[in-house]
Amino acid sequence: MNNPSIMPTMPGSEQDLLLNLKKKYLPNLRNSLILILLLIVAIIELLPLLWLFSTSLRLPAQSYDLPPDFLPTSFRWQNYQAVFASSEINFPLFFFNSLKIAIIVTTGQLLTCSLAAFAFARLRFKGRDALFLFALATMMIPGQATIIPYFILMTKLKLIDSHWALILPALTSAFGIFLLRQHFLSLPEELIDAAKIDGAGFFQIYWEIFLPLIGPGLSTLGVFTFIGSWNNFYSANIFLRSWDKFTLPIAMVQLRGYMGSGSIAEQLAAICLSILPLAILFIFGQKFVIESYTRTGIKG
Repeated sequence: MNNPSIMPTMPGSEQDLLLNLKKKYLPNLRNSLILILLLIVAIIELLPLLWLFSTSLRLPAQSYDLPPDFLPTSFRWQNYQAVFASSEINFPLFFFNSLKIAIIVTTGQLLTCSLAAFAFARLRFKGRDALFLFALATMMIPGQATIIPYFILMTKLKLIDSHWALILPALTSAFGIFLLRQHFLSLPEELIDAAKIDGAGFFQIYWEIFLPLIGPGLSTLGVFTFIGSWNNFYSANIFLRSWDKFTLPIAMVQLRGYMGSGSIAEQLAAICLSILPLAILFIFGQKFVIESYTRTGIKG
């Protein structure tokens, strides 16, 4: 009578073969499944953009067809020409206004945030950590809670209906200080010691040694800041009054016309044109964004 507690065992050669197959094909299978999952997520993310572009090339009457068509069914480039010929907006002027504000804000944040981040990361002074925590705490305050003090301040400075009302409050950010501080902390302390031996001061150390070494962090902050400033509708809608001062987010609303009577195809064409610079910026900057987060981690 066979003993049921004794299980048959596989020959050693078959076990080795099975282990080799697992080692060879299991990682590839896992990577393939992850790739398929990411591909599905990417397609889902791209569907709204595909609908946006395809609908911008259709007749307005076809814009709300159900089920929606995600690929172009016609190519009415006249919708894009109508954006530039529209009497509702001056697209080149509004584009220039948005570009000017975004460049000034981005440049200002790169300068002010890097200076503050270097001080918090490498200088030693009383109350440094408490001041840094206070700066981080401001990130929890929503912009809607501070818009009234900003409006009163800009009124007293006589900057209402001026682009400076959008630029000045955005010249620095707690997020930018935190991000660049992490990059400065990832650099070795010996760089400062060696520079001091050579007679360099703190600003020279910051400008000539540390700043060039955090290129990925600066690029990441620049991309995020530019996109945020470019898409800023809330503040622009409050502070800007004159037609020639408007930015692109306000232009998108102007194209809707009275009671939403404007052409939806022309609106979507204008949106496609407005997001084109952001798409180009992110395509060229995504390498630095990824490198920034992989290099710094969460070092405190």
